[in-house]
Amino acid sequence: MFLELKDVAKTFTGEKQGAFEVFSDIDLSIEENQFVSILGPSGCGKSTLLAMVAGLESLTEGEMKLEGEQVNSPGPDRGMVFQEPSLFPWLNVQENVTFPLKHMYSKAEAQKRANDFLKMVHLSRFKEHYTYELSGGMQQRVAIARALAMDPKVLLMDEPFGALDEQTRHILHDELMTIWRETQKTILFVTHSIQEAVKLSDRVVVMGTRPGKIIADYSIDIPRPRHRDHPDVIQYEKQIMSLLEVEINKVLKEELNYENRD
Repeated sequence: MFLELKDVAKTFTGEKQGAFEVFSDIDLSIEENQFVSILGPSGCGKSTLLAMVAGLESLTEGEMKLEGEQVNSPGPDRGMVFQEPSLFPWLNVQENVTFPLKHMYSKAEAQKRANDFLKMVHLSRFKEHYTYELSGGMQQRVAIARALAMDPKVLLMDEPFGALDEQTRHILHDELMTIWRETQKTILFVTHSIQEAVKLSDRVVVMGTRPGKIIADYSIDIPRPRHRDHPDVIQYEKQIMSLLEVEINKVLKEELNYENRD
């Protein structure tokens, strides 16, 4: 298996609250070139799980392997795109994309790679602009180009379109699908949007409330391109929403019980 998580658990320990179990017993296998989305209520550990695959968070238990090799730390084989683009405002667009390539390629090759991927995300004519001169959607496309320029085996995306308006988000959905087809990258995508997950993914993995666990794994067998008003898309949305409503109600009940303790 290309990417494999086995019996993975994560517990945070705080000085005041003691041990806090985020999730446990996570088993997840992802094939090469798959587009897999992770859904779940707030607090179930979606972003923490993605950070662990990126090597930014350690495992409390279990093991994680990419092409048979243990994942213990960050590496160029995994590219990360966050909800906020995390760009350097003192560098122009091309310099932002070439920044992580300095120790991987010659200056000429780094610039060529940057230009190739900026072209892929339709930002070639903005390569000399500073990032603060760009819209939010354009900044996120710079972040995607930067991650792809490193030629990772896996592209990790943590709610990359969550802060954007609906129109921009749908435009970037189409661009991401084109990029995925052209690059054949494996993508692990965290989102709160059921519609976004169904529209984009080969699989939608649903996590339950804390401690987080995988409660469903849907194979989305709908021809692409997919449209949000397609009956099959709507049907998958209804199935997943009915499952998530149960988990969300658990979270609300837990919070109300906590507040009423006083």
